[in-house]
Amino acid sequence: MILIKQNQFYERLIKIKKIAAIKDPRYLEKALEVQLSAVVLSIGNIGVIKRYVDLFRSLPLPVFVHIERIGGISHDKEGIDFLAHYVKPAGIVSTRNNLILQAKRQGLLTIQRVFLVDSDAVKSGLQSIRETQPDAVEIMPALITDYLAEFRQEINQPIIAGGLIRTPEQMTQALKHGATAVSMGRYSLWRENLTDE
Repeated sequence: MILIKQNQFYERLIKIKKIAAIKDPRYLEKALEVQLSAVVLSIGNIGVIKRYVDLFRSLPLPVFVHIERIGGISHDKEGIDFLAHYVKPAGIVSTRNNLILQAKRQGLLTIQRVFLVDSDAVKSGLQSIRETQPDAVEIMPALITDYLAEFRQEINQPIIAGGLIRTPEQMTQALKHGATAVSMGRYSLWRENLTDE
C-alpha cells in the first residue's frame, strides 16, 4: 500500500488544485484519465468501497471516503477502524468532529466539510476546525468567496472550495479568494487547467 503523507497531499493540492468528487460509479475510471490532486468517493457501500479505493490507491492518487455517504459503514469509532484497517483510503471527508478526531488517531488524512449557511455556521465552523485540526477544510458552497478570504486569515490548513461549481471562472474565483484547491463533481471541469493567477 502506498501511504500519502500530509505534506505530499498539500503539495498535490498546491500544484494540481483539482479534486474529483465522485458521486456516480460511471466516473470512477474517468477520474483516472485526468490530473487531479485527489479523489473523494461519495458513492458505494460496505460491499464495494474497498474495490473503489483500490482503483486509486496505487497511483499514488490520494483517495478520500466521505464516510457519511457510504452505505453500511457506521459513523463511529468502529466505522473509522474498518476504513483504516480494511479499506485503507488516504483519508476521510466528514462534517462530524468525532469522526475527524477518530480518523486522525488511526493515521488517516482528514478533510472537514463546513457548510456556511449563516453567521452562526461561520462561528461554529471555525470553532470546530480549531478543535479538530483537520488536514484540510472544505467550505461549501464554494461560491461564497468573501468567506474564503476570512477563513484563510483565521486558519492554517489548506482550504478546498466545493459545491455548486459549474464553470472554470467559478473555480478561478475560489482560488483567487483563498482556496488552495477546488472540489467539483462535473467531469468537464476536471479537465480544466488551473493556475495561481
